[in-house]
Amino acid sequence: MSDHNSELQLVTFQLGAEYYGIDIMQVKSIEETKEVRPIPNSPAYVEGIFNLRGEIIPVINLHKRFHLARVVADEDDELLRGFLIIRVAGMHVAIIIDKVSRVLTVNTGEVQQPPQMISGIGAEYIEGVVAREEGYLIILDIDRLFNMRELAQLETIAR
Repeated sequence: MSDHNSELQLVTFQLGAEYYGIDIMQVKSIEETKEVRPIPNSPAYVEGIFNLRGEIIPVINLHKRFHLARVVADEDDELLRGFLIIRVAGMHVAIIIDKVSRVLTVNTGEVQQPPQMISGIGAEYIEGVVAREEGYLIILDIDRLFNMRELAQLETIAR
């Protein structure tokens, strides 16, 4: 992120009280909430799997992963809930989001180092933060969200 003139396109969404962004190049699609089939003996943060046009996709609950409270949604917000399908280590994973926001273009010069502890998420999962009027936008580093063992587990679940 050293080039101060380049731009980063982020898909932004709300999880708990905070807003997050993921590089648009790592997002496959945004899907409405689907029926999720639980998987016995899977890690606590894995909600289960669902079928997306013939592909079995593991569903990750970042609220559980990072111990975040869910947003209490009114009916309009309920429509904005869904799954963000992201590419991690060559496979697709769905993360549950409270509210999809928008695609935002930020200048890489605006991206700052994250404070050590931000909303319960360790700095190792954060690529950077962008100061906005309504607080920080936290840019997630999805390649670091799961370690090798967890990725292997997710791959097994998706088979």
